Amino acid sequence: MFTMRGAVVLGASGLVGQRLQQRLANHPMFSLRAVAGSQRTAGMNLVELPWGLEGQAPLLDLPPVLDVQDPGLVEHLRDLGISWAFSAVPSDVALALEPRLVDGGIQVCSNASAYRRRADIPLVIADVNPHHLQTRPEGSVLHACATNCTLIPLLMPYLALHRAFGVRAYEATSEQARSGAGYRLMRGEVPFSFDIPGEAEKTMGELTWIAGDLHEGTVHPSTVDGQMRCQRVDEADGHIIDVVFELSSDATLSEVEAALDGFATHPDAAGLPSAPQNPMMRVEGPVVREQHLWADGLSFPTNVDPATDLQAGMATVVGDLRMDGPRHVRLRSLSHNTVRGAAGGLVLLAELASTRWS
Repeated sequence: MFTMRGAVVLGASGLVGQRLQQRLANHPMFSLRAVAGSQRTAGMNLVELPWGLEGQAPLLDLPPVLDVQDPGLVEHLRDLGISWAFSAVPSDVALALEPRLVDGGIQVCSNASAYRRRADIPLVIADVNPHHLQTRPEGSVLHACATNCTLIPLLMPYLALHRAFGVRAYEATSEQARSGAGYRLMRGEVPFSFDIPGEAEKTMGELTWIAGDLHEGTVHPSTVDGQMRCQRVDEADGHIIDVVFELSSDATLSEVEAALDGFATHPDAAGLPSAPQNPMMRVEGPVVREQHLWADGLSFPTNVDPATDLQAGMATVVGDLRMDGPRHVRLRSLSHNTVRGAAGGLVLLAELASTRWS
């Protein structure tokens, strides 16, 4: 039995904001009590906003959308019994808004990139590096960030192989779905472009941070020679990484398979509502979006309700595995970018953090 905590979603009409509303609608640890958005949506009822995700919008008995720019927002949230904020606002808004909430005593878990890789603001994947929460000063209000969505399908196999054999280098190419760019691209309001400026650098930098060592409350980023190219593809959901890892020691195919199969959820996150039993699933043959997108750590469901099936879409799927020599592993890896790579990963982070912050 979990203690319920009042929560607000910062983001009323955007894709990640709506995915957060969906995942918190029936959550066993958080009671969604408000949604805040831009001045364009402030004052509107959620039912007046177009719903862009699969299925029906959750039925939420909430007040009209609050204004994230309202000077009295923090006081209003506290009056509603809200102590946790899930941030899916643009980074320029997050820069000013999130510290204001923290200063007002509200715990903040952010999907925005504004505060990633800051010394005292943990960058955490809950079932991978939960110990990095220790970078937040003891006794302080929580301010933590989730990672870039593209990192997940690269990081999971990287960590599995690095822990088993060491990884000297990697070369990766991403195939990123349209939903990674939000509703404006999904609805055709902006032109499609294959290029994603700055994405590769951001992803590679976050990998070294998540994989880094924690010493006396400070993260020391890891060192690995990485090359990456990121591109958009005309698919609705799911980011795929095509990657070759250069190992530090020789390995056989069966040893590599065992390392990937043995990659487990960190004990601190095991049993949380959104934590898949296995964070990575390996398949024989290719990874297929239509078949594997909603992997839940045990199976590959295709008919899911994301408002109740909190583990669906939370497992990374690895396939097309082969050896290009005893130290070169080639594979393809798939992750649901708006679930595991965004809202689902953020909610899992909050589930973990709520065991340490009230």
